[in-house]
Amino acid sequence: MARLADNGQTSRVSRQLWNRRTLGGLIRASHPEPAAAVTAVAVLLAAGAGHRPGGLLGVGTTVLASQLAVGWSNDWLDADRDALVGRRDKPVPAGLVDRRRLGGATLVAIAATPILALSLTPLAALCSVVALGSALLYNWPLKSTPFSVLPYAVSFGALPACVVLALPGSPTPPAWLPAAGALLGAGAHFANALPDLADDARTGIHGLPHRLGPTRSRLAAGALLLAATAVLVFGPPGPPSWAGWAATAIAVVVLPAGWYVGADARRPVATFRAVMLVAVLDVVLLVLAGRLT
Repeated sequence: MARLADNGQTSRVSRQLWNRRTLGGLIRASHPEPAAAVTAVAVLLAAGAGHRPGGLLGVGTTVLASQLAVGWSNDWLDADRDALVGRRDKPVPAGLVDRRRLGGATLVAIAATPILALSLTPLAALCSVVALGSALLYNWPLKSTPFSVLPYAVSFGALPACVVLALPGSPTPPAWLPAAGALLGAGAHFANALPDLADDARTGIHGLPHRLGPTRSRLAAGALLLAATAVLVFGPPGPPSWAGWAATAIAVVVLPAGWYVGADARRPVATFRAVMLVAVLDVVLLVLAGRLT
């Protein structure tokens, strides 16, 4: 009897550890840094646009679900390639999460996105579906084509448009807002690809950053984000605010630093983190200045 009790206790502990391991694997497979950054930006934009708490919740959960769907589908599709190049930092090859379970989580997140978007206005819900669809098209089949940057531009351009369209009456977003989002997304694509260029090339991925190479991709990432910052500063009517000039100064300082550090082969992710930092700070300063719409 004691042995049976011990076996039962061991089984419960094993299940608890397995569940924690799987949860940790799912979190890592979601690409948590960009997922958190994009969700935070969406909520900040929603706050700046004047959404009430219910609107903030609707925007945040919709964007988070879409980010989970994109991250999980990416790791699900890339599992064989990641295993081939020995990517032990990836949850599936590392054995942290089963590929079939990851596929199931992907389908749940894809289905949840339009359901959560129903709490927004119809135009905002449609916009969120377009953004998700574009991002999924990047994962397959556009990731390995010269047009790999387009889904990033479309999805990131749609994000602020969705936030504005989710307001009562679905007001038309100012043109400069999705333009800045598109530039930011394009820059993020080049920065995001930098750490994986060599592994991607070994497995037949030849998107636009791979064709340009690491140096030109870093330059493209920096130039596009500087352009996005300029649109955010000079796009709204009236003279630039103190927050706009502060955002410009931050971008001018942080991006070259990220480019320099990221040029070190041991720290290629630095450029991407610089992009995320400047993007979040840009939005914070934009909201503080009250120049969102």
